[in-house]
Amino acid sequence: MVKIINRQSLGKQTVYDIGVEKDHNFILGNGLVASNCFNKSHSTAYAYITYQTAYLKANYPVEYMAALLTASSNNTDKLEKYLDTCHRMEIDVEPPDINRSHIDFTPDNDKILFGLSAVRNLGQGAIENILEARKEAGGQFAALADLCARIDLNIVTRRALEALISCGAFDKIKANRNQLLHDLEPVLSWAQSRAKDQASGQTNLFDFSMNGGENDNTVNYKDAPTASPVEDLTASEKLKQEKELLGFYVSNHPLKATKSASAMLSTIMLGDKETLPKKKPVNAIVLVSEVKKIMTKNNDPMAFVKIEDISGEMEGVVFPSSYERVSGYLEEDARLIVWGKIEQKDDRLQMIIEDAEPIEQVKMVMVDFSLEQARDRAFQNQLQQVLRQYVGKKNEAKVPVIGRIKVGTQQQLVRFGQEYWVKDADLTSQKLRDQGFAVESNCILG
Repeated sequence: MVKIINRQSLGKQTVYDIGVEKDHNFILGNGLVASNCFNKSHSTAYAYITYQTAYLKANYPVEYMAALLTASSNNTDKLEKYLDTCHRMEIDVEPPDINRSHIDFTPDNDKILFGLSAVRNLGQGAIENILEARKEAGGQFAALADLCARIDLNIVTRRALEALISCGAFDKIKANRNQLLHDLEPVLSWAQSRAKDQASGQTNLFDFSMNGGENDNTVNYKDAPTASPVEDLTASEKLKQEKELLGFYVSNHPLKATKSASAMLSTIMLGDKETLPKKKPVNAIVLVSEVKKIMTKNNDPMAFVKIEDISGEMEGVVFPSSYERVSGYLEEDARLIVWGKIEQKDDRLQMIIEDAEPIEQVKMVMVDFSLEQARDRAFQNQLQQVLRQYVGKKNEAKVPVIGRIKVGTQQQLVRFGQEYWVKDADLTSQKLRDQGFAVESNCILG
């Protein structure tokens, strides 16, 4: 591609931009004249593709999102964003399944099966070998030993098998992932020994008798050795392994319990990087996945943290001015509501964290009113006057105020702006009750 180094008018020339009302001629580095930079046919093609993709997303959402996830299987950031889109569209993306998953993400009725190509430490050759073994006479794998006996262990390595176990691909066969990881050593030894016997023409007597005297692909996996029984991994340990191997959580998410609260209380979603407001007050419910505490040149403590929500992740910075206030909460796996501002640093975004609090401790004030009251100007003014008395100073007003409008058996929640958030939930609630308002005050996860 030739780089445009300058632009200048050349007067009348014999070349023009197609589809542009005014003539735009560009001087290129080699002295030639360029034209036709963005013509009507180009625009028409883009418009046509946009219409096609919009139609497919609207009418075939599961198939469309499966194709989109497959196209982005090597890009963790995009995958996480599109998985969040699936959640918002109420499309379930199931974890990898050794007996059902294929290379790509595939539609399965109203769900999407996770593609094996997106599992780290699992190469193309290993995937193809597993799928080929699954197509053979043995059919679906009945156990870890059954799989190990039917695949080529020179292609599907121990590291690949550990990845499949840890990301949940064997959960439908055996839910205890820790037991499978411990069983892997004796099962691999058994499978490798069996493969050597077959390669040398020897046949196991028990396999031979099971097959009616004929040597086929049926595996007597029940005779495979196993390790001593062990307890399964905790839910948090399983999720952490999923995060390491897939780049995100699939079977669950540490913030799933806060999803409804996030919808009401978070002013941003970290994954919406194109639309995040810059240098304006924002807040979000996040999980702290990494903490790095350092000392400045002036010997003041500060921290760099990695925070994430259901939609994506971002770097957070806690400067010395805020460090003392929030340092006690900066621990890995901590679920926090954070306040701050989004800033652009080089080619990435980061959040300057000014305050934080554990999500379990954050309260909210819920004000109930009818549709008629919501339209009543006097009612609105009275409510605003009470709230203004308790908004507090900067960094003190952490309690969100939510309006709950009831119409018959239905209700609609409305989040008040942060200028109406208050400092003390109980005191504000009591004052509102004294003024005749119907109010609830509780923890947002309570």
